[in-house]
Amino acid sequence: MFDDFLVRAAFAGLGIAIAAAPLGCFVVWRRMAYFGDATSHAAILGVALSLALSISVFTGALAVALVMALTVHALSGRGYAMDTLLGVLAHSALAVGLVAASFLQGVRIDLMAYLFGDILAVSKNDLLIIWCGAALVVSLMAARWSALLTATLNGDLAMASGVDPKREQLILTVCLAVVVAVAIKVVGVLLIVAMLIIPAAGARPLARNPESMALIAATLGGLSAILGLQVSLEYDTPTGPSIVCVAAGLFVLSVTFGRLTQRAR
Repeated sequence: MFDDFLVRAAFAGLGIAIAAAPLGCFVVWRRMAYFGDATSHAAILGVALSLALSISVFTGALAVALVMALTVHALSGRGYAMDTLLGVLAHSALAVGLVAASFLQGVRIDLMAYLFGDILAVSKNDLLIIWCGAALVVSLMAARWSALLTATLNGDLAMASGVDPKREQLILTVCLAVVVAVAIKVVGVLLIVAMLIIPAAGARPLARNPESMALIAATLGGLSAILGLQVSLEYDTPTGPSIVCVAAGLFVLSVTFGRLTQRAR
């Protein structure tokens, strides 16, 4: 079944959609888009290090993404303007990663594949890593869903309920790093945050509660992956950007439908 590269690509896209959906909802609710940018941009440094040390790209990307995410987490609330801090970290990490990649001798590296993804080159091992990462993220989010919602709604309310907002933020940080590491092969570091935000934002006008928003976001993300893959094959366009373009189109449709429904009421 998995000998067909198109089937592997489709399953890879679905795995990323499932992993990104619940996390993307919290990224939208907490306005963490720039946080995701800093983490994903750092992953290219992880790619360079993994190639230099001859280790798995997933391992290198996950390690550096975790370091970046934990660094941002540690610096938050310490008097820094977060938008400025995240902007500095995001672009600095990407630049350092690209420079580091240029120093690799005797290693052939396709930067475009890591920047924009290469879903058609997903192997069986990549597919296993993607779905294991998705299972880990979904399990963590499901186990901490109520606490995460409470911490997102109101930090003081969370403390009064026995929920530590910092701990829940750390869980989101770890989940974000995992999603970045598993998604790098599919959509690339420059488009990972788009797959986190756009399906979740598109689900918002259609959802009645947080749980339905996560389910709708997963559906929109899965549709984006399948339809984007089809568009890429049909018109010979880059696959990762095609997936994001389809997600953007679905976002426009969902927002339009949501407004029409509100007017009808």
